[in-house]
Amino acid sequence: MKKFINRAEDVVEEMLQGLAVLSPSLARLSGHRVMFRADADAVRDHQIALVSGGGSGHEPAHTGYIGPGMLSAGVAGEVFTSPDTDSILAAIRAVAGKPGALLIVKNYTGDRLNFGLAGEMARSEGIPVEMIIVDDDVALEDTASATGARGLAGTVFVHKLVGAAAAEGKTLSEVAAIGRAAVKSLATMGVSLSAGTSPTVGRPSFALGEDEMELGLGIHGEPGVTRTHLQSADQLTETLLTAILKHQHFGEAERVAVMINNLGATTEMELAIVARHALSFLERNKFIVERIYAGTFLSSLDMAGISISLLGLNDDRLRWLDAPTSALAWPNAPRQRSGIAEMQITRKLPAPQTCSARQDLQTETGRATKRAITAACDALIAAETELTEMDRIVGDGDLGTSMKRAASAVKDALDTYPSDDVSATLKALGHTLRHELGGSYGPLYGVLFLRAGNVLESTGWKETSRWARAIEEGSRAISELGGAKPGDRTMIDALHPFVASLRAAAPNSSRRETLLAAVEAAQRGAESTAQMMPRLGRSSYLRDRVLGHPDPGAIALATWLRAVADVLVGTAFPV
Repeated sequence: MKKFINRAEDVVEEMLQGLAVLSPSLARLSGHRVMFRADADAVRDHQIALVSGGGSGHEPAHTGYIGPGMLSAGVAGEVFTSPDTDSILAAIRAVAGKPGALLIVKNYTGDRLNFGLAGEMARSEGIPVEMIIVDDDVALEDTASATGARGLAGTVFVHKLVGAAAAEGKTLSEVAAIGRAAVKSLATMGVSLSAGTSPTVGRPSFALGEDEMELGLGIHGEPGVTRTHLQSADQLTETLLTAILKHQHFGEAERVAVMINNLGATTEMELAIVARHALSFLERNKFIVERIYAGTFLSSLDMAGISISLLGLNDDRLRWLDAPTSALAWPNAPRQRSGIAEMQITRKLPAPQTCSARQDLQTETGRATKRAITAACDALIAAETELTEMDRIVGDGDLGTSMKRAASAVKDALDTYPSDDVSATLKALGHTLRHELGGSYGPLYGVLFLRAGNVLESTGWKETSRWARAIEEGSRAISELGGAKPGDRTMIDALHPFVASLRAAAPNSSRRETLLAAVEAAQRGAESTAQMMPRLGRSSYLRDRVLGHPDPGAIALATWLRAVADVLVGTAFPV
């Protein structure tokens, strides 16, 4: 891997520092990966705030679209990983006033979970919040994916429309309705000639032959819906547009705006060649192309690919597309900076509460708890390479690095956990994972340990049956939040048999027999996902191409469960 970076683990932070240098009209929110309008305080009570974001690696999204006439704030996660709930909530607090905030979210599980939870928390603080989901990908419309269509580069069109409408002073409900209607008239299809390389993984997320291309792919390094032979630029342009026109209607007048988007490593020459034929093809098919844009709007690191987006237009949408904005990445945006643009604002929000350090544990239970958590973290760190390779095949290749990052954070925080109090420790662990793991796994692991901790707090934790109930409730919480059930090819397929085995243990079984039997059941459940059709998450985009490969999230869960069991079977811990 050759990249202009320092350390892979620092790329997002150092990128944001650089963007702050390059964007005097923006400010960095201290303590969070959030960029926002430097004039936020001046406008917060006069128009609604617009907050978007997602994993890093999609630049210029989302920072490039912050400014008058577009977004109020952008939230950055790790590479291809949803930002955490705390950062999203901090962004809402930083820019939203009495008119409220609209969250523009691409349809990925982690983004929906984290933005949705942050929105709910903001509402509980009295901030009016609405959320719109952008699902403009047409490649998945004929699939049975429960996740639904992905959010792709067409999201930038939505940013522009709702940004202009908000600048006109429209209400939160009005702007939300404008955004949702635009999504219904929006369609995108992508193609790639080579995969991108994440700095945190170090190699391409998939490999293509000399005469192959991936058709119908997303923006997170996952392979496409189908792999096919190379086509000429004109043929490929018609392939993409034909798929778009087949799955979407753009109004009786058939007026459209077109976006030719560079996914990272496509040259301006190639974009121009595609744009020229896109215009010709659409006009031959009786469409009126009111606006056509070509450039890097929403990338996928250094992927050599393009996407084409079509937006159905009416007079209002055309006016909003043409409305002025100072967002740097929108074409034709004015580059002059006013006096307010020279301001740098740093706002420090209250730090989340943490447990006070307890270095001297008083009980064997506390010492065993600490050893078990350490063992789980060490097991995940040791499994980084294996989990990364598994996820590279069926997902976007970042699970190993995400788990290692979260495990390292847990080890760093371990001395702050009240380990003598098991239920409180589980809840503290849930908060760490919620904040550090990111993506969709952050909220899911967070709710697992928070719910289990709450159950043990109310029932006590000195019997195996109560642990079984607590973990069962945690599993139910995951299903409630993420929608997964047994058989969907997720971490639930390892957790559910683990709980069932604990429940079925004979009364006279030893602790060792009970725990090891449950761990073996979890391992079998994780391995059985290799034969399951995926219904949720990024694997659902690949359909039967994942068969024969187990779900990495289920394997990760079985991995740390085994490590915990190996510690606890030799202790007096009451499970």
